[in-house]
Amino acid sequence: MNIVCNREKLLSSFQTAATIAPSRSPKAILQCVKFTAHAEQSVLMATDMELGIRIRVEDVEVLTPGSAVLPVARFGALLRESSDEKLRLEADGQGILVRGDRSEFNFSAQNPDEFPDIADFREEKFHAVAARLLKELIRRTLFATDNESSRFALGGILLEFEPERIIAVGTDGRRLAKMEGPALAQGGHHHESATIVPSKSMQLIDRAISDADGEIKLSARGNDVLLRSGRATIYSRLVDGRFPKWREVLPAKPQGSQIDLTVGPMFSALRQASIVASDESRGITFTFEEGRLSLAGKTAEVGQSRVELPIAYEGETVSLLLDHRYLSDFLKVLDPDKTFSFHIRDADSAALCTTDDGYSYVLMPLAQSRAAKSA
Repeated sequence: MNIVCNREKLLSSFQTAATIAPSRSPKAILQCVKFTAHAEQSVLMATDMELGIRIRVEDVEVLTPGSAVLPVARFGALLRESSDEKLRLEADGQGILVRGDRSEFNFSAQNPDEFPDIADFREEKFHAVAARLLKELIRRTLFATDNESSRFALGGILLEFEPERIIAVGTDGRRLAKMEGPALAQGGHHHESATIVPSKSMQLIDRAISDADGEIKLSARGNDVLLRSGRATIYSRLVDGRFPKWREVLPAKPQGSQIDLTVGPMFSALRQASIVASDESRGITFTFEEGRLSLAGKTAEVGQSRVELPIAYEGETVSLLLDHRYLSDFLKVLDPDKTFSFHIRDADSAALCTTDDGYSYVLMPLAQSRAAKSA
């Protein structure tokens, strides 16, 4: 292989691919990224055997086609530290030579033929979804997953495919986030069993695609999922296990009182009220009463807080204790000027937050006895 490439564009693709190369592995070659250059296109590949990516590198002049296996740590450092606009890479069975205007590096080489094959996208059955929507689906549900749980299925996002819609759900058992949007099935694509994509895979997908990619092709197969964007193909094994029956948690029709709030003012009031919170006392008491919402925090070794927010509410007074961190997670993924609806019933029922663009968030209340213990 003999190529001349734009360093910054190679660095961008290399950093994305390198995120999944394991830092330790019985197979040393997995700690590397494979670079394959041909006249048609140049591609970087990386895998940990559960997750894999093929990502195109732009602005590569291929003098001699071929492949090379690049060590993640050393080659990544070279790309970051070099100030050269262009780099020349030459690889043969003896090693890899990298040359800039005033620099030269030699790396030992591994056999590219020993690098595991990574699936390309050749599916005829898939869902077509806008890149912008897919990124929003991930951003609004990923934070609610739980990679530490003994319930393994909680460590991923559930995807459900309907003929003209895609639904994403994330939960850790204490809160549940659901986002949906339009997506068109092609070739009769559907997947009867649960499609639970690991959180790590979703993070890679979010990083590898951009709004400019336009349409994304997403195909769920037996035990894995394949995704194709404008410049990347991503393969991921699915999470084994049973996902909670989320429709039993998320009501089809919200019950109780509905209060319309603006994200910015609500988030500001919540941050103020949580100043006195601690790791042991995370609960903030939300009191809805006529014309106002009061947020109160109390921690014995710190002190107390009380913040009021004017709201359009005329029902009976309702108080519930919520973990401020969980509500903050919901508010962080919304624009400050966006309006959302807060649905409440009583102190013991889950709170429901909804938006007008297909986003729902269920938040379980804390036991009121916890507030007494922290006082």
